[in-house]
Amino acid sequence: MPAPVTLRPGRIDDVETIHAALLRLGTHIGAHQEITSTPDDLRRYGFGASPAFSTLIAEVGGEFAGLCLHFPIFSTWRGRPGVYVQDLYVEDRFRGRRVGEKLLRRVAKECRAAGGVYLRLSVDTDNETAKAFYEKLGIGWSSYEQVQKIFGDAFFAFADTPEE
Repeated sequence: MPAPVTLRPGRIDDVETIHAALLRLGTHIGAHQEITSTPDDLRRYGFGASPAFSTLIAEVGGEFAGLCLHFPIFSTWRGRPGVYVQDLYVEDRFRGRRVGEKLLRRVAKECRAAGGVYLRLSVDTDNETAKAFYEKLGIGWSSYEQVQKIFGDAFFAFADTPEE
């Protein structure tokens, strides 16, 4: 019988593993060049006095199997908190063992225990496998929303423009 999947919160000593998994995720979806974060960034913003995100780590037999990086959000329309899943990653050799599903369900359960009522995430537009996976779990796409973003130099210019 294969070893069970165990879940635990990410720790500061997991930072190198978390960053390596994010790099593999970026490579998997063909966007590795978009990843500019460093392990030090994750250490600083995820494990300091006021963490910007949390991680849930999946292990099989003590070996890293996957992760879910997430943070709290709030819906003004619902008047309730929720959770945003920024990154979900499962090592190839552990796919088919419901690792991703277990990670998402645990994050949803923790959100619900804190009064949350919803989970949001974004999917790479070309990642048909991920879309099918989320649909199978009942996590559907929103037909009335589109993700907009601004980053890098454009963000700094926008943020630094004086208000009139």
